[in-house]
Amino acid sequence: MNLSLNNTIKTGLIILFFLCLADMPYGFYQFVRFAGLIGFAILAYQANQQGRQTEMIIYGGLALLFQPFFKIALGREIWNIVDVIVGIGLVISIFMKPKESPR
Repeated sequence: MNLSLNNTIKTGLIILFFLCLADMPYGFYQFVRFAGLIGFAILAYQANQQGRQTEMIIYGGLALLFQPFFKIALGREIWNIVDVIVGIGLVISIFMKPKESPR
């Protein structure tokens, strides 16, 4: 897997998180949670493979936050804030050049 796959995953997640701001059916939010879990797990794995431990921890934490099995009830307003913050963070991460790992 390469950098363009990571950017594709990030772009897909960005679109999904910003669509969560609209009034969507409940099934859409469940899909976003599954997509978030899978997408962030892949990003965490890739960061670990590339020796970027900080990114791995962040993506792993986001995978746990968005996982659909043990739901974290934050309320719609707070989830909207989380979606925007994570979406903006993903946009920034697409344009930032990754630092070289010491490996």
